[in-house]
Amino acid sequence: MATSMRSVKLRINATKKTSQITKAMNMISASKLKNAERQIKEYRPFLEKIEEILANITKDKNSLTDVDSIFLKPREIKKVCYIVISSDKGLAGAFNINVLKELKKQIEELPKDIDYTVAAIGTKAFNFVQKNGYNKFNEKPIYVRDDVEFHELTEFVRSIVVGYILGSFDEVRVIYNHFINTLIQDIKVSKLLPIVEINSPVTNSTYEYDGNIEEILNMILPIYIENLVYGFVLDSKASEHASRMNSMKKATDNATEVVGKLELLYNRARQQAIT
Repeated sequence: MATSMRSVKLRINATKKTSQITKAMNMISASKLKNAERQIKEYRPFLEKIEEILANITKDKNSLTDVDSIFLKPREIKKVCYIVISSDKGLAGAFNINVLKELKKQIEELPKDIDYTVAAIGTKAFNFVQKNGYNKFNEKPIYVRDDVEFHELTEFVRSIVVGYILGSFDEVRVIYNHFINTLIQDIKVSKLLPIVEINSPVTNSTYEYDGNIEEILNMILPIYIENLVYGFVLDSKASEHASRMNSMKKATDNATEVVGKLELLYNRARQQAIT
């Protein structure tokens, strides 16, 4: 009986320590989520301004395909590049699992005559691609720190844009976790190239351009694409923190429940020993 009581007491202490750790991680993730949301809010006006300029440049065209730009013209798809965005760390619930499942699904649903390559952002995605033997775009993982900055992704995105221009692939899709709120994160698959629409209404702003439409677009669109990918990474980072925060809260609640049951068991055993 004494041995049984001692083992229960040890389990109680161990579970309480685990609960303290998960509670601390929950609070850290909540703080990081606030910073991630702030980054997104500060970034969006810049992207919206670029989209406004693009919308005004192309306002006299019936559609984007009427513009003679390699970034806007769809072509026969022979090879697809998937950019998949994950985290570097785990303990984030189904955050990485869901995005990697979507990547696997996308690849399995490709027609047999269409080839693919995967550009992995985040250690978890890179390891998954390597483990499953998928065609890799990058030979080294692209790390996504909590305070990831634009310049850290620029070279990587430019290499993808160059690959598209040279015809290494004919379409680029991005798979990532879209942050809706602290409880809901949705898997999104967005077509990055060719650009099929500009998500901005035409405004009454007056712009003066030096050069023809095609020249201006071929200069602006690569910058726009780089910023789109950065936006997807920020969105994914907010989803990661929200998912980890919820996961750690559930772990803390479960630990508290287990402690309650163990303490009840311990008290009963102690009462029996006294009796």
